[in-house]
Amino acid sequence: MASRLFEEREHAALYQRYRLSSPFQIRNLILDYLQRKVRVWRNKAEQVPPAHEQVNPKMAAARPKGKPFTLAVDIGCGSGQSTRGLASYFDRVVGIDVSEAQIEEAKKVDGPDNVSYRQGVAEELEFKDGSVDLLTAAAAAHWFDLEKFMKEVDRVLKPKGCLALYCYRVPFELHYNACSERLTQVVQQALKTLAPYESEKTRIVRTEYREIFDTITFSDKERVNNIQFKQSVPILWIKGFIESLSYYQAFQKKDPEVAKATLERMERE
Repeated sequence: MASRLFEEREHAALYQRYRLSSPFQIRNLILDYLQRKVRVWRNKAEQVPPAHEQVNPKMAAARPKGKPFTLAVDIGCGSGQSTRGLASYFDRVVGIDVSEAQIEEAKKVDGPDNVSYRQGVAEELEFKDGSVDLLTAAAAAHWFDLEKFMKEVDRVLKPKGCLALYCYRVPFELHYNACSERLTQVVQQALKTLAPYESEKTRIVRTEYREIFDTITFSDKERVNNIQFKQSVPILWIKGFIESLSYYQAFQKKDPEVAKATLERMERE
């Protein structure tokens, strides 16, 4: 059974405020892979596309109009940070999350007209067979029942479709003037304090989804490591991000005073 977390309204609000949008580097990798899949599929079918459909794959990711794909589905979309970034490349983008509170937060944000959100689970996708160009999950697949999810992936993806699952590396590298090393140490120590409250699911993130990659049976699967990007954030963002983690929430429920003191100590140091 899939895990059901992030359903409290305060937690969902933290997600909206402190979780970052997916970097463009990831979107470009996904779109490039989709373009390659389309070319292979067309070659196998011995079909020559009309001239107006012959897109330079290097330029496809930058096209603001004439979207090359029909439907993208972002599963475990949370408050929509990873969903909205797909709007320029698909006729329709649907974000799905098990949490009603997360979906409500996603809908509060003004976004493109072709993006919508609905409550649902990864293991029961309400889409027609062979109708989806892209299924993606940003730092969410470790919560899924992978066996049931992959059956749905097989069912709804187009022959030339793509499944893209990605996560972040913990801890991040932190840089702030001459305090970078100390700042990184402080955050790492805070995360060590939270470690006993990690679940088996969140430990999959620490191994960079190797377990999930090994369970995928597609013959043309690809793994990309070390996607590096920089993001400028206020110092206080670090505190908010840690508060949004599922294992901090577990810590807070079990021992709220100690959890609060941990964040306060991190701020002081």
